[in-house]
Amino acid sequence: MLEAILRLSRRTIRRTVRKLMAQLPRSVRFAIIRRMIDCEPDPDARLEFGIAKTRSELAACFQVLHDSYVASGYMLPAPSGMRVTMYHALPTTTTLYAKFDGVVVGTMSLVREGIFGFPLQSAFDLSAIRARGGNIAEISALAIKPSFRKTGGSVLFPLMKFMYEYCRTYFDTRHLIIAVNPKMIELYEALLFFERLSERPVDRYAFANGAPAVGATLDLQNAGELFASEYNGRSPRKNLYKYFTETSISNIKWPRRMLHLTNDPVMTVDLLDYFFNQRTAVFAGLDSRQLELLRSIYSEAEFVAILPPVKTSADNFGIKLRRDPRFTLRCPANFRFETRDAAGIRNLTMADMSRQGCQAETDMAIAPGTRGKMVVEWGQGINSQVDAIVVRHHMVDRSWFLCFSVEQPDQVWQICIDALQSGHTVADLLSLESDLAGRRDGRLGPRNPPNPPPTLAADVTKASSAG
Repeated sequence: MLEAILRLSRRTIRRTVRKLMAQLPRSVRFAIIRRMIDCEPDPDARLEFGIAKTRSELAACFQVLHDSYVASGYMLPAPSGMRVTMYHALPTTTTLYAKFDGVVVGTMSLVREGIFGFPLQSAFDLSAIRARGGNIAEISALAIKPSFRKTGGSVLFPLMKFMYEYCRTYFDTRHLIIAVNPKMIELYEALLFFERLSERPVDRYAFANGAPAVGATLDLQNAGELFASEYNGRSPRKNLYKYFTETSISNIKWPRRMLHLTNDPVMTVDLLDYFFNQRTAVFAGLDSRQLELLRSIYSEAEFVAILPPVKTSADNFGIKLRRDPRFTLRCPANFRFETRDAAGIRNLTMADMSRQGCQAETDMAIAPGTRGKMVVEWGQGINSQVDAIVVRHHMVDRSWFLCFSVEQPDQVWQICIDALQSGHTVADLLSLESDLAGRRDGRLGPRNPPNPPPTLAADVTKASSAG
């Protein structure tokens, strides 16, 4: 009885505080929120942050998420005790965990645009963000166990730091998007400078069981300057700029990669079957078009065997899939060319690659029809040199994107594409390292990226290049 009274009293106090805060000017509210920041630069050694890869880690994350969503009214209780969505099946989704003493106490999923788009695009217009260029990732499925929400952000802040640095250095993300309850939006606006996608909330957001939601976005290209303008000069525990961009936290386990990938896929046949067929009915609930798209990613026989059959209908009739699938990488490269009017070399950053071509970002246009020699660094010391031709180009937000055709890819190019096409997890690709070891032809020379990202911590840059 006493415990119930105390819970009721705490809820009453919180409601009263929210009402009083709502009466204050926006600038005053934001200043109060920012004073609540308490970033621990040396977290408890029992805390660990990483990417969920195993069945037990994923299950624990999905369970924490389920319990949090049920308690908040964002979903009804599921027989599995887990919240698993179709986005979790994709290689473009990464699930982060926070553990304390080896037990998952918090989680967050990062959904980069894939075959299913984004959860929030059903309710919010993303056309203005897309027009600015750069990849978009949705922060989704954020949950922390109740007992760790009362510890002054000891889990939330390092988890958010992990997300921020991962998106900047590993996930090739420029824009973050979120859909949150209207009661929570000012935390994101005040602390992280998110901007609303629309002033009016969505009254019933289907992805959260019909709860109201507000959409918001943050451009990571400008985030460093925004953080510095607000937080520089503050004490270390209240300086989010230094915490996000300069502080090194040993509790974070950064991913190891052999190639310059931009995601960390973990779903094996067994994991897909366990989470999406056995424990939940996610695959059974997909329509024909969604299943056809899923099969375009998981096309090998062992994967097809666990996917429901596709029924031909008007929904999926006429879906056209690429003959040569494209893979997103962030590889440094250069292109040497000589024409009747000009000659030169361009530094490139690969955006995506296929067996017969690629798309790359650079700072200057090259005319379609231009032929030359391209050198690409697929990974540390894993290089290709091929003849390439520019087939088209277009500009997005002051950067040029060039599409190249590669008629005769060399052996390394073919091996890397084969590895990407047959290996669905980072572990698969790491196991191929010995196959590539004998085919490394030296390193690319010094390279200045045409559009360097905003300031990043030196230790994070080292971690990224070592990964």
